Amino acid sequence: MTNVLRIALVDPNDDTRDSLKSMLLGMDTVWLEADCSRYEFFPDVIEQTAPDVGVISLDNDTEKSIRLVERLASDAPDTVILAASESTDGHLILQTIRAGAREFLTLPMSHEDLAAALTRVSQHKFGTSEGGARGCEVVAIAGATGGVGTTSAAVNLGCIFAADNRNSVALLDLDLALGDADVFLDAIPDYTLADVVQNVSRLDIQLLKQSLTKHSSGLYLLPRPVELHDTLGITDESLRKVIGLLKASFTHLVIDLSKTYSAVDMAAIEAASKVLLITQLDLPCLRNVVRLMMSFEEIEGLQSKIEIVVNRAGLESGQISLKKAKETLGRDIYALLPNDYRTMVEVRNNGVPLINQAPKAPITQALRDLAAKLQGKETSAETGESSKSSESKWKMFWPGAKS
Repeated sequence: MTNVLRIALVDPNDDTRDSLKSMLLGMDTVWLEADCSRYEFFPDVIEQTAPDVGVISLDNDTEKSIRLVERLASDAPDTVILAASESTDGHLILQTIRAGAREFLTLPMSHEDLAAALTRVSQHKFGTSEGGARGCEVVAIAGATGGVGTTSAAVNLGCIFAADNRNSVALLDLDLALGDADVFLDAIPDYTLADVVQNVSRLDIQLLKQSLTKHSSGLYLLPRPVELHDTLGITDESLRKVIGLLKASFTHLVIDLSKTYSAVDMAAIEAASKVLLITQLDLPCLRNVVRLMMSFEEIEGLQSKIEIVVNRAGLESGQISLKKAKETLGRDIYALLPNDYRTMVEVRNNGVPLINQAPKAPITQALRDLAAKLQGKETSAETGESSKSSESKWKMFWPGAKS
């Protein structure tokens, strides 16, 4: 789990409270546990939620709010109090700090000032010394058409991420009608995305993790609904809330998208740090990639997140050369995954990840390299002669690699 700061906020002023809420909800390394509009109710909120940080706006009633700071400093010593006010009066600042506030923040608050204050709190609470809490990397896996291997890529990337004990990883199956990530993991989930969406307003980080299915690899799975009619309750807005909670709970979130590119899929793409568009080197797939990229151009900031991954490279029948594909697409290929049909059928039917079933297979090494590239690490091509030898074996699988 990430070093997430759980925050409770009190501000009787609707405008400034909404502004602070919006700023906090936009931060990956915090989770807004509760917000309150009455000073007198806030001690109960703190007692029930036990947040890491309590943010108290002073301006509605300075005297009452400072008494609240003093009370919470005594009754809830594990909650760090941050006070906020439009006033810069030295006497008020001194009075607030003496009452027990850790820091005094000036309203209107900038994102940079709030982030810096929370980083200092994180450094104190978690002992971090290099930038505070760790954010979440969100990788969305999209397909140029059905059957190109998005689910196998999503599941196995998730397991590879989870193999590093410094990571905590969740997999979200967004193929709401026909998703089968649970089959790839041989899992029988107790809860699905529909259950989480229905109860998202009541969930906290611990309850969320209890709602997920944990695989032996360490990967947590949130599968698609069981019944088709349950998909109707999953909207883009409800999904944003679920993704926000998952981002606050894990270091990595892998999302297996559907092929409909619905509003729900687009909400996930919007939240992603990186979008892998899986294709094959055939005409229908490449045509769809061009169509999708033209549509993505209309969404600000999306083009820079899209990376094209060629799956089943080396498949002999009906393949377009890599050189021709690059010319058609007008951009580089981010990664290539070799054709290894027999191995993939075995892992899917056995419900065992590649890293366990076939750790030395060419497809497993290619996915390890892709995972390393996504995390900014060296791939096998950059780690010495022995790795280069291994890499050269599976890079021989596709045509046009030297072009």
